[in-house]
Amino acid sequence: MHGRCTCGEVEFEVTAAPMIVHCCHCTWCQRETGSAFALNAYVETSEVKLTKGMPEMVVTPSNSGHGQTVARCPLCKVALWSHYAGSSDAFAFVRCGTLEERAEIVPDVHIFTSTKLPWVVLPEGAQVFDAFYKPKEVWSEASLARFKAAREA
Repeated sequence: MHGRCTCGEVEFEVTAAPMIVHCCHCTWCQRETGSAFALNAYVETSEVKLTKGMPEMVVTPSNSGHGQTVARCPLCKVALWSHYAGSSDAFAFVRCGTLEERAEIVPDVHIFTSTKLPWVVLPEGAQVFDAFYKPKEVWSEASLARFKAAREA
């Protein structure tokens, strides 16, 4: 998948399918995106390859209190991906809206729906969680194996 910021200063490729795609409805994501939710593809950072430019890494607070580091275009400031302290730099939460293939990316889970805006209607049959979930109960065996391999690398 090919991604870029709005101005085109930073471009990147995601060379593996996401392990999971989160649609996060928490109030922090609402505030940070200026929207109703954030849509993030969870991949190994080693699968995110810069093809143009260099993002600036901006440390921001997070609901966990441990913060996150957001890769932003140094010119237009669009958020491209982030690393949450709890997941380590081995994993990237790629902002699906920055990808050319964004229409093909469907959320696997809707999380923190306890703070979902009331006018957002979730798809019939979607996996929905009031808060977070237990990955071992939700992720595929292949995704769990990828996670373990990247964590141990």
